Amino acid sequence: MNPQGTSAKNVVAGREATAERYDRVKAAEQASQALLSRPRVSLKLQVYSSSLLAFLVALGIATALVTTIRHVERKIRLLNIASSYVLEIEQARRFEKNFFLYGTNLSDAMEMVYKANDILNRNATALKEMLDEEVGQIIRPNLSEYRRLLDELVALQQETDSPDYLPRKKRVEVALREQGHNMVSLAQDLMSKEETALSETMERSREILIYALILIVLSLIFNAYLFGKRMLNNIDRFAVYAQRIASGDYTPITPIRRFRDEFTDLAITINQMIHELGAREAVLIQSHKMRAIGTLTAGVAHELNNPLNNITLTAHMLMEDYGGLNDEERKEMIGDVIQEAGRSKRIISNLLDFARESSAKLEPLDLGQLLQDTITLASNQTKLADMKVEFNAAGDLPRIHGDDQQLRQVFLNLILNAIGASPKKSRIQVLVLPADDPHYIAVKVIDFGKGIPEHIIGSIFDPFFTTKDKGRGTGLGLSVSQGIVSKHGGRISVTSKEGAGSTFTVTLPVTTFPAGITS
Repeated sequence: MNPQGTSAKNVVAGREATAERYDRVKAAEQASQALLSRPRVSLKLQVYSSSLLAFLVALGIATALVTTIRHVERKIRLLNIASSYVLEIEQARRFEKNFFLYGTNLSDAMEMVYKANDILNRNATALKEMLDEEVGQIIRPNLSEYRRLLDELVALQQETDSPDYLPRKKRVEVALREQGHNMVSLAQDLMSKEETALSETMERSREILIYALILIVLSLIFNAYLFGKRMLNNIDRFAVYAQRIASGDYTPITPIRRFRDEFTDLAITINQMIHELGAREAVLIQSHKMRAIGTLTAGVAHELNNPLNNITLTAHMLMEDYGGLNDEERKEMIGDVIQEAGRSKRIISNLLDFARESSAKLEPLDLGQLLQDTITLASNQTKLADMKVEFNAAGDLPRIHGDDQQLRQVFLNLILNAIGASPKKSRIQVLVLPADDPHYIAVKVIDFGKGIPEHIIGSIFDPFFTTKDKGRGTGLGLSVSQGIVSKHGGRISVTSKEGAGSTFTVTLPVTTFPAGITS
């Protein structure tokens, strides 16, 4: 055995583990920096922006509707004024006709004209605002001219004896009828124009309402789609992250979008959690490994006694009988010492190889050879328990990708548990065969011991759950083993029957690990 070589190997392994921890911390820091380096577009900003946009749209619609309503009110008011004005003018014209037909109601016609003029005076400001300047300049002069003609007709009634009475009356009559017709036509044209404008305004108002409703509905749908898509996509992605972390993939989350938001803060927190989980998992695995080493040490000590005793006896015999031995006998005894020393070296070397801390390293592995080495490592315990391990591997099995030390720890734990659960002089079977899934390979560790009670079989993989006596177990062995197997993309299961033994099945993929996590 070369102590210096073993020490150097342990130093190198320690450096590799330190380098791995440093790389893991550096990767987490780089992922966090990459997540934080993007421009921030938060969900809160999206909510506020969409609310502001909805408010602006509603404000625009409300402004348009208020403007339209005011316009409608002005048109209605103008129609009312025009209607009242036309009504008075038409009434005046009826009285005018009565006068020319029957010689009556001239004073009533004058009264109607005064009322029409009063309507124009009372609404002068509104008419100035609502009417075109050209129309406004025609209405009042027309009314003034009509009133002047009526005044002339009234004055003419005082001169009935005048020889030119009838011609003058005829001239005034013609002028009154023409002026009255013009006034009524202008007022009716104005009413017709305003009614048309009012109808167009009402139609435009309905269109504004319809388009506004469509715009609001489309805006709500679009905003709900964007917000919902952003939320649901992120929730789905983080569900995948959680599943990958649960399976043992501690790759940090890296950016995949051009901006960051509240989910970025969550990703940074998860990266911190991943770093802590990885560190704690490493400590837990190493702690359980050291406990396994403690279990193995008893067997190693027993196993070392035999070669050391043989070396001691042979050395004493050689020293006492050296003079009486020929060269061949001396060489034979020295050869026995060398053989026993080599045997001791192999025992200790196997234990140190298992005990040394090393970084996780995925590499192609021959599962059959790995299991044979693990069975050899546990051979001291099987000898102490006077048990036999039967190993059987199917031919032409594919290689797997995994970490040699971690998988060795899993199978050693299952074999030691099988030894602890079995009576002396019994047997344990270790089988390697194709799994039901063509992309997987299965390892079965079968014991014929007391079995696991049905009411606790669902709890045996829980951390700190143990059926061993106090001080003999931590309850972490199967939990740690399950974590290692999950990290390798596999699964571990158990079937058991009380009094007939248990079968632990480890199923591992023959493919590589999935890609890293991105965000």
